Amino acid sequence: MNDLPKPPLAATRPHRSEYHGTAIDDPWAWLRDPGYPTVTDKDVLAYLEEENAFFEKVMAPLKPLAETLFEEMRGRIKEDDATVPQKDGDWLYWTDFEMGGEYRRWWRRPVGAPDDGSADQLILDEPMLARGKEYFRLGAISVSPDGRLLAYAVDDDGSERFEVRVKDLESDRMLPDVIPGTLSELVWTADSNGFLYALVNEHWRTDRIRWHRLGKPVEQDVELYHEEDEGYRVGVGETQSRRFLILSTGDHVTSEVRLLPADDPTAEPVLVRPRQTGVEYDVEEHDGTLFIHTNDTHTNWRLVKAPVEAPGDWREVIAPSDCFYMTGVTTFADFFVVEGRADGLDQIELHWYDGRPPRRLEFPEASYVAGAGDNPEYAIEVLRLGYESMVTPGTVFDYHLADDRLETLKVQEIPSGYDPAKYATERLKITARDGTPVPVSIVYPADFPKDGSGKLYLYGYGAYGHAIPPGFSTSRMSFLDRGMAFAIAHIRGGDDLGQQWYHDGKLEKRTNTFNDFVDVAKGLIDLGFTSAGNIAIAGRSAGGELMGAVVNSDPELWGAVIADVPFVDVLNTMLDPSLPLTPGEWPEWGNPIEDKAAFELIRSYSPYDNVRPQAYPPLFISGGLNDPRVTYWEPAKWAAKLRATKTDDNVLLLKTNMGAGHGGKSGRWESLREAADEMAFVLWQLGLADGVRAGPA
Repeated sequence: MNDLPKPPLAATRPHRSEYHGTAIDDPWAWLRDPGYPTVTDKDVLAYLEEENAFFEKVMAPLKPLAETLFEEMRGRIKEDDATVPQKDGDWLYWTDFEMGGEYRRWWRRPVGAPDDGSADQLILDEPMLARGKEYFRLGAISVSPDGRLLAYAVDDDGSERFEVRVKDLESDRMLPDVIPGTLSELVWTADSNGFLYALVNEHWRTDRIRWHRLGKPVEQDVELYHEEDEGYRVGVGETQSRRFLILSTGDHVTSEVRLLPADDPTAEPVLVRPRQTGVEYDVEEHDGTLFIHTNDTHTNWRLVKAPVEAPGDWREVIAPSDCFYMTGVTTFADFFVVEGRADGLDQIELHWYDGRPPRRLEFPEASYVAGAGDNPEYAIEVLRLGYESMVTPGTVFDYHLADDRLETLKVQEIPSGYDPAKYATERLKITARDGTPVPVSIVYPADFPKDGSGKLYLYGYGAYGHAIPPGFSTSRMSFLDRGMAFAIAHIRGGDDLGQQWYHDGKLEKRTNTFNDFVDVAKGLIDLGFTSAGNIAIAGRSAGGELMGAVVNSDPELWGAVIADVPFVDVLNTMLDPSLPLTPGEWPEWGNPIEDKAAFELIRSYSPYDNVRPQAYPPLFISGGLNDPRVTYWEPAKWAAKLRATKTDDNVLLLKTNMGAGHGGKSGRWESLREAADEMAFVLWQLGLADGVRAGPA
């Protein structure tokens, strides 16, 4: 593939802005259609289509490899898979896929009915709803307390503006109630006559919580809460006891919660604690006592309780710990569950209200993912759990509290076969340049050489306090079976090691994230896992920002780069408060409009602003035309600037999904085809694509 077609070059048009006395020239700013979220500009669409055509031409010789990869990955997925049924009230609920099906079907049957199919009721048929659509995504789904009605939300263009519909499960008919423009859970009131939802405004910000009463016009929905701060987002929920409806609001660093009786949504909301910048909390309830999970005194959080009648009277139940990061609490009738991480590894603790000693569950592997699963009921004697690792397929357990026993209900089936003995996994610590040990989870073939000759795929994210779990992946096996290693860098910016780990990778400490990733790569080279130029790297969204930063700083390390929906135009986006996410993102990145120091810092690392004349590694960049999170013009502008600036002839591809959003194509097979294309690109560039040589473009 040395004779690739000529890549497109986007036109430049003068565009200058000035902030804090600094002029910013952006000759590709025209790629943002002024009519967004509607994109009709002919020049913009023509450029995106030209890039897509170039993508198809370059990838054409790789199609046989991509098809092989797709069939491999598909062969590891049980096509008619089903979840383990779970009891909720008078029914058992589960989902399944038909053979060859792209989307799930949702089922239930009465508790105690035979499981021979005779009593099964299909309550939602996603394949039917998705028929004829280029894109389909089911959002919230909720059955009414009396089991008679189903409310669900759908998005059919990737814009994440969901339309709510309601189905009568007794008559199998749709009700006339339709609510457009939502983005939240759907929470029923106790009488099953209505539900709460959050509405998206014109800037794609959820700022209103409403109560819809069945049969009433949407225009008559009662507004229960309106958030005035444009940086905050609202949400709805319910306590595990289902006694209270939860009205929540907050940004990335602050939260505020109000409670309503589930049987009286018009009651005066109970404010648990007024917002205080930097204090986050969430709320559960048990027998009139609130259990409040909060970071008010420590970044590893603590648990306090208070009477419903005096929600501000906080008394400590579990003190914060430097060694244990408490991530969540769920209250059941007879006990409560505390989830968290110790040294980055998941922990599950059971606590009893009567003062019995708590019990921490034990897991056998050095690196794994574990957590409470689907447990919808309040009074339970068995706790549903999930477990997996980089070498252990996903496993569903029931934990029997009475006799401290794990019952295996399901182990992920891999139809084409799986032998864990063929693979090895490690959890490493690699020291970053400032002396901080950074965890790394890695899996590789059992006979993988550690002499520097190996190929490595390194994944990272590092933002928003989002940890990347070291879980199992059937797709990943196509790399492993070709002799590659796969690693996850648990870099600062995520909360893998606690909330302080997150704080140490944001705002003025943002560059720690990029440095950690580079230093992990260099550490893996030093350990003999690979060598410079033999590392493929990948990240999406804020992880795409990471990709943009490290190709600017250390381009020689990378042999291939996958940047999906990359947040690379950070400065321009944070300077534009009209964009959907910007005001709510300032606590994460800084406000460059008001703060000159934040402006200078973001400008110093923003990938788009720091593209410079140098050699760049091969790049595979994706975007979504309807993406409300990372707008399509960010990857488009970045690709255009890279093409015009870089000094190498390595291939650069930009693929824009013209009918999808942030998550790429919908459907399990269509999304798998996208993964196969990216994998084929990586194998090509690392010299592992049989019969296809990497070459310039």
